[in-house]
Amino acid sequence: MKDSYSKSYADAGVDITAGYKAVDLMKKHIARTVTDGVCSDVGGFGGLFDPNVKGMEHPVLVSGTDGVGTKLKIAFLMDKHDTVGIDCVAMCVNDVICCGAKPLFFLDYIACGKNIPERIAEIVSGVAEGCVQSGAALIGGETAEMPGFYPVNEYDLAGFAVGMVDKKNILDNKTMREGDVVIALPSSGVHSNGFSLVRKVFDIEHCDLKSPREELNGKSLGEALLAPTKIYVKPMLAL
Repeated sequence: MKDSYSKSYADAGVDITAGYKAVDLMKKHIARTVTDGVCSDVGGFGGLFDPNVKGMEHPVLVSGTDGVGTKLKIAFLMDKHDTVGIDCVAMCVNDVICCGAKPLFFLDYIACGKNIPERIAEIVSGVAEGCVQSGAALIGGETAEMPGFYPVNEYDLAGFAVGMVDKKNILDNKTMREGDVVIALPSSGVHSNGFSLVRKVFDIEHCDLKSPREELNGKSLGEALLAPTKIYVKPMLAL
């Protein structure tokens, strides 16, 4: 029965076996992100997390969701997929930290035209690195193979983060006053915003993305554009 079931899915363009292999390949990356609050293993219907509220008077959860956007088009052209996961995490946790919240956990969502296990594992390795940088645990996710909806070699990547802050320490614009100090932090590049404009400015489809450029200190344009979004969690929490 299992074989016929799998074959029926295969006839529809969905490779169940590839899905299982992708999960196996990503486990070592997910293991890097485990924190004390994690209560579940990979593969469950939901990710379980037990937050430590010790020392907090009134803990408040803060959530943020985002995606990498059309920066992924650069990754497709460069065939480089190990850093876009950092972007995905960064876009979410950087929003959460704006409220003063420390990220607790993260979940990702990958939708693809074809599940290529090694590529999925590459993507998740970047997600895991972003989680390590932000102190968030990767407690779950979803990989959806959607033949006929996405081209075979393309995918979309999104996720969401949940953090926590004591209510008295929530940051919002209501507390800003004239005379407050503004601190600027250096970015790592274009981050993951405005890439539709970036692609238009550089005419990406007809541009040389792979040749080293002197003005980029020997990096190619593709490498420079794929520089991961900087995660500001630790510098912000240190303030």
